Amino acid sequence: MTHFVVVGIGADGWDGLSGHAQAELRSAERIHGSARQLALLPDGVAAETIPWESPMSEHLDRVLADESMDTVHLLASGDPMFHGLAASVVRAIGADRVTVFGSSSSVSLAAARLGWDLARTEVRSLVTGEAESLIPALTDGARILVLSRNAESPDQVAGLLRRKGFGWSTLTVLGDLGGVDESVVRGLARSWNVPEVPALNILAIECVGPARTRAPGLPDADYVNDGQLTKQPIRAITVCALAPADGQLLWDVGAGSGSVAIEWLLQTRSGRAIAFESHPERADRIRVNAREHGVAERLTVAGAAPAALYGAPDPDTIFLGGGLDAELLDTCWEALSAGGRLVANAVTLETERLLVAAREERGGELVRLSLERAGALGSMTAWRPALPVVQWTVDR
Repeated sequence: MTHFVVVGIGADGWDGLSGHAQAELRSAERIHGSARQLALLPDGVAAETIPWESPMSEHLDRVLADESMDTVHLLASGDPMFHGLAASVVRAIGADRVTVFGSSSSVSLAAARLGWDLARTEVRSLVTGEAESLIPALTDGARILVLSRNAESPDQVAGLLRRKGFGWSTLTVLGDLGGVDESVVRGLARSWNVPEVPALNILAIECVGPARTRAPGLPDADYVNDGQLTKQPIRAITVCALAPADGQLLWDVGAGSGSVAIEWLLQTRSGRAIAFESHPERADRIRVNAREHGVAERLTVAGAAPAALYGAPDPDTIFLGGGLDAELLDTCWEALSAGGRLVANAVTLETERLLVAAREERGGELVRLSLERAGALGSMTAWRPALPVVQWTVDR
């Protein structure tokens, strides 16, 4: 089987590589890399050089599947294991077939130039993501380093900051870090108008704006909805009952506006969710809400349950919030992974009876949630009760 050697090369080029990395490239027979990276190799490297085709992900898949050579070398930017090529290669074929030679990451170089403590700095990547993926990290006083996709990324981020109330935030674009053409451009998001920045850049954000929380129970007004929305206090309790954890997959069945799945995702960096919704207009609203909360890349919107459940990846966690019946409950229970958790909310007497029977058969915890809000009663104020919610929580 082919062995792959990934060499991280910075803007300082060949001279910035260690002696071992230089020796590896001199001995190479075939080297894949971007045109910019391949141009950094000196004449003494005799290997066949092949630039990446677009889309690179598909070209990489073909390279990894080709076993015609004993060893193939791949060039990457900076530290290949930090949001980099080597991490993708290891995920695809395993660490035993990969050797990695790293250079200083652009994040480390940026922190050194700025005097920022990396341990207290949020790091995000837009290499394959959209600017909205930064939204969960935005809060007053936060420092964020963003790996840009290209020269347009700073403009896109500045626009996002203005739209989300962070126009007074300072943006610093550090281009070609470590190279002879290294550059720094700084300005405010509210007046950002930089005509040209290097394509290879990292963006630093010093956030000035509202203090934002990722805690469950965001205001109902934060969601586009038609009334099919798990209300704020019940939502907070529900998301906590679902016990969000990194690396897990949530099914939100009868998702409505998607608020429960979205707030579940906000508690994790690597969790994923599938929202099952039968109404096309609501499905569109889920996509809008997911984008506005910065989790669209981790949330998939599927069709109506139970039909759409078949063939979907097995969930670690399931929330049943709408359209509950005995068939759907049984289908979800059978799909749930061992050790997984199911949480179901019921408002009607019919669905409440289903949950009572399910608890008798499968165990778990059954609670009744009652909520009252103060409201006007003539010229005075009185408590106005909402419909009670019965919640069943069970681990398989």
